[in-house]
Amino acid sequence: MARILITSAIPYINGIKHLGNLVGSQLPADLYARYMRGRGHEVMFICATDEHGTPAELAAAKAGKPVAEYCAEMWQVQDELGKGFRLSFDKFGRSSSPQNRALTQYFAGRLAENGLIGEVTEKQVYSHADARFLPDRYIEGTCPNCGYDKARGDQCENCTKQLDPTDLIEPRSAISGSTDLEVRETKHLYLRQSLLKDRLDAWISSKTDWPILTTSIARKWLHDSDGLQDRGITRDLDWGVPVKRGEEPWPGMEDKVFYVWFDAPIEYIAATREWADAEALGDEAWQRWWRNDKGAADVRYVQFMGKDNVPFHTLSFPATIIGADDNWHLVDYIKSFNYLNYDGGQFSTSQGRGVFMDQALEILSADYWRWWLLSHAPENSDSEFTWENFQASVNKDLADVLGNFVSRVTKFCRSKFGEAVPEDGTTGKRETVLIGELQRRLDAYQAHMEAIEIRKAAAELRAIWAAGNEYLQDAAPWAVFKQDPAQAAAIIRLSLNLIRLYAVLSQPFIPDASARLLTALGCEEAGWPDDIATAVAALPAGHGFAVPDNLFGKITDEARQDWQTRFSGTRT
Repeated sequence: MARILITSAIPYINGIKHLGNLVGSQLPADLYARYMRGRGHEVMFICATDEHGTPAELAAAKAGKPVAEYCAEMWQVQDELGKGFRLSFDKFGRSSSPQNRALTQYFAGRLAENGLIGEVTEKQVYSHADARFLPDRYIEGTCPNCGYDKARGDQCENCTKQLDPTDLIEPRSAISGSTDLEVRETKHLYLRQSLLKDRLDAWISSKTDWPILTTSIARKWLHDSDGLQDRGITRDLDWGVPVKRGEEPWPGMEDKVFYVWFDAPIEYIAATREWADAEALGDEAWQRWWRNDKGAADVRYVQFMGKDNVPFHTLSFPATIIGADDNWHLVDYIKSFNYLNYDGGQFSTSQGRGVFMDQALEILSADYWRWWLLSHAPENSDSEFTWENFQASVNKDLADVLGNFVSRVTKFCRSKFGEAVPEDGTTGKRETVLIGELQRRLDAYQAHMEAIEIRKAAAELRAIWAAGNEYLQDAAPWAVFKQDPAQAAAIIRLSLNLIRLYAVLSQPFIPDASARLLTALGCEEAGWPDDIATAVAALPAGHGFAVPDNLFGKITDEARQDWQTRFSGTRT
């Protein structure tokens, strides 16, 4: 049994996330966590809300609420939506937690002790209309790299280029919209990342199994014309982790907080501590996942994120961990994703474009969305959600292949043999061929899941479903029954066992349908198959079952057209 630590990029607190956010981190992380648990491994799956910084303050101001109150309410919303999509977090934490405050201040203290934090007098944008300094995300303007006119002062979400506010063309306040801005001097703390460049380069170069998308972004940031730059870790804000060196005050920084990018990834560790504290397990329970001197050396740590988060997770957060020089476990594998686009454009939280998690669950249950998003995950390039493709995939894969097989087998058995596994007849060459094919496909499915090749895994699972349909159509028990009921019974017995097999293998992708099938078959505790031959004989003759309700309904043209119209505009 292995120990697997899984984290997905923590979502901003500022509103409900869209389906592009979901498939770019949390959903594939959940798939992997469910698979690893199914294989018998010990899994710790961590996520949280990212509650500090400009997005939280702006969203709270827009909602007319104190920022702490707004964050508490939105954490509840995001937690419930995660449950709605069956995201199986061991802990869904909050970056505003006391645990994250303590750990962030601890890491800052360690970095300072090791000479990796310096004070820098810098020029920062001051807004006369707002009577305050404007942190990066309080400033919007045109990106000098790609021309996108809604770029933020820290990064352009269109081309992902890291920016400084002074880089923006025609900058304006994100609070008031004012262009009456002035550049003034202020003092901040900087993480001296440049001193860690060689160690980061050697570490990244050692990760030969990482996806090309991950390593190409990391190396670009390490080796572009400017090289790895030192990065500010404090801001002139009220909401955030107060700047301290461990538990000690930091002279001159009393009115500042740590920059959100510094404290947010530390929340992965802090959320695990939140889990241990909630369970009254003590420090060793969370430290064994994170500290090599406490047992984390044998942990495999896997992160999931969209490509825009790769620079911080391959460089800045590892710089914090390496720079602390205190036996913390570095990530072993980073699974990064391209963007999922929406009907000819981009999903966008800030612009309210696309389908959002709450809206999705209003019209269809989680399994429909999980299947389409995972089977079309943007792994090797950007992919696009269209309503026509969604309808076709749901109807063909879920309704016609899996759902139809379950319905035909269980209803035929009930009508001819009753609601129990029939006991007559023996299998023959046709069944031997099927078992051989399924074994090959199971081996491929497992290999793809181990390698986190999600689309390939989905394709193999779909092929496993299809093999059962092809077998049933070729064996034709409804015709055989007229001449040889015992042989028809053997076909149906194998087919009922295939349903059980499909339920187990499909659980990481479509957990609700899997649970319904296992309940109907009376085998809720079914484990992962060791081999196909054993799996297709797991339900003995005489074992009772119930015919499940229709597993998946088809999406009609009328429904698809209605949704397409409903979600063609901008969410307000």
